[in-house]
Amino acid sequence: MRKVRSVAGDSVNLLLYRETARSDDAAEEALWKLNPTLAEYGPVLPAGVWVTLPELDSKPAAIKPVLAWD
Repeated sequence: MRKVRSVAGDSVNLLLYRETARSDDAAEEALWKLNPTLAEYGPVLPAGVWVTLPELDSKPAAIKPVLAWD
């Protein structure tokens, strides 16, 4: 697992997307499990908060779109 520091103005979702290129529900859930105290900072993190990033696959599972003619 890797640790990164937040930049002023980061939200948890923005930090997750910038560092892992993912912000889907599974990635967010894994991040919150590793960092349960992040909620204490509110919706915008101050600069310098250490965040542990989860080990994730590079791409989330692809969801097949439903087409009208299927």
